[in-house]
Amino acid sequence: MPKAAKIPTMPHPILYSFRRCPYAMRARSALIAAGIDVELREVVLRDKPAEMIAVSPKGSVPVLVLPDGRVIDESWDIMLWALRHNDPDNWLGEDEGFVQSSLPLLQHNDSNFKRALDKYKYPERHPELSRAEHRANGETFLLQLERRLETSACLLGEHFSIADASLLPFVRQFAAVDNDWFTAAPYPALRLWLTGFTRSNLFTRVMQKYPQWHPGDEAAYLSGMD
Repeated sequence: MPKAAKIPTMPHPILYSFRRCPYAMRARSALIAAGIDVELREVVLRDKPAEMIAVSPKGSVPVLVLPDGRVIDESWDIMLWALRHNDPDNWLGEDEGFVQSSLPLLQHNDSNFKRALDKYKYPERHPELSRAEHRANGETFLLQLERRLETSACLLGEHFSIADASLLPFVRQFAAVDNDWFTAAPYPALRLWLTGFTRSNLFTRVMQKYPQWHPGDEAAYLSGMD
């Protein structure tokens, strides 16, 4: 594997992140895979720092502040920015072919599936349906992924790509709502795919714990893969 390139510009980019947020996990995975070191500022969502709101008024993570002052505050855009700088494991594919192939999956994941996931996690906030019914709405997407993974190790073939890195954090969150159910559910290929991710060195790096950031704290860093 070629050694990952490092951004020579100082100071480092700043990433406002929240460890368990699947969007932030998605962004961190690409930054790590690209070998880009960033200053990581862990956010507590009920106590968002004014510094983050000032650069991204939408108030959600992830937010990447580049050394030249530019702000990228969508997880998919952060992934593309990182991997277009350096993509040693070819997550983007030849001529970025994996990017285009990922878009239908990404759009379904970030809309219908994410809504079903949120309602499944918090059915008391959405009493119009039972938890099982909310879960069933999310399962339509799980079934699509299962069909893909029955014929290949990853979503776009045998090669781990930006599609896998984008969707895995959300499927992991869905599975964790009721792990006993997921373990017995008719998705063996999906479970194998998810297990491979959660046992990987990448996942360990993505899920590294950081204390809540406050102004004046000593900088903490998320380091890219060697």
